[in-house]
Amino acid sequence: MLKKILGFAPKLESDGSYSPSKMALKMAVSDKTDFENITYQKYQGKKSKILVIFTENKNLKMKNGKYFSTGNHPVETLVPMLHLQNAGFDFEIATPTGKPVVLEMWAFPEKDKHVKEIYNKLKSGFEKPRSLADFIDSYFEESDAYAAVFVPGGHGAMIGLPEDQNVGRILRWAHENDLFTISLCHGPGAFLSTTLNDQEFLYKGYNMAVFPDSVDNKTPMFGYLPGKMVNGLSEKIKSLGANLMNTKMDKTVCLDRRLITGSSPLASNELGKLAAKTLLKELR
Repeated sequence: MLKKILGFAPKLESDGSYSPSKMALKMAVSDKTDFENITYQKYQGKKSKILVIFTENKNLKMKNGKYFSTGNHPVETLVPMLHLQNAGFDFEIATPTGKPVVLEMWAFPEKDKHVKEIYNKLKSGFEKPRSLADFIDSYFEESDAYAAVFVPGGHGAMIGLPEDQNVGRILRWAHENDLFTISLCHGPGAFLSTTLNDQEFLYKGYNMAVFPDSVDNKTPMFGYLPGKMVNGLSEKIKSLGANLMNTKMDKTVCLDRRLITGSSPLASNELGKLAAKTLLKELR
C-alpha cells in the first residue's frame, strides 16, 4: 500500500501482468529521444534490406511468479531504424510465427515526431509480419539482398527468441554470409539461440555491450520490474565467452567484426549512428 501511495508499485494491467510504476516511468521514460536526424549519403547497392526480428510475446515471468508487461522497447527499436532508413536501407519485419509485433507502448516517446513518423510508416508491417520459417523458406538463398539482421532490445527479446531454432539458424546464416548483426540492451538474449543442440556460442570471444544484470536486479525497488528476473542476460553471455564492454546502463556501443551492439535504451541513438556509418563504409 505504501509503495502504491509513493508511486513505486507496478501497474496491474487487465491481463494480470504488470507495467512499470509511475515513479519508474518518470525515471526511465521520456516523451522525446536524443535522435540526431543525420543526412547520410544513401546506400545505392543491392544489399539494401535488413531483417528485423521482433518478439511476438508480451509477458515475461519473474521469480516471484508475477509477469512483466513487456515486448520490444520502442526507442531501442525505432531510433536505430531511423538511422538505417536515413542511410538508405529497407526493412523486412518478422516474428517467430508471424503473429503481430509486440512493443512496450508504455515507453513510446509521444512527443518525438521522428519516432512517430517511422512507427506509422511501419505499422502495417508490425501488424502483419513475416514468420521466421517463411523467411528461411523464401529468402535464405537471397543473402546478397541483405545487409544485416537487427534484433531490437526490450525485455520481450528474452521471451521465446533464446529458445527458437529458427532464430539460431538465421543468426548463423547472417554470420556465414558476412551480414552484419545488430542488437542492444536485452536483444542479445536472442544470441543464446545459437547454443541450441549443444552448439558453441556463435559470438564466443567477441566484445559486446549488453544490459547489465546488476541494473535489472535493482529495478524492482522502484517498480520498473514487478520482481527479479528468472534468468539474467549479461552474466550468461559472459559465461559463454563474450567480453562485456559495459557495467552500467549507459550509451556504450561496440563494433567487433560484423557484430554491432549497444548497452541500453540510452545507447539507441549511438547504436543507430554506428550501424548506419559502418554499413555504408563496409558495403561501398
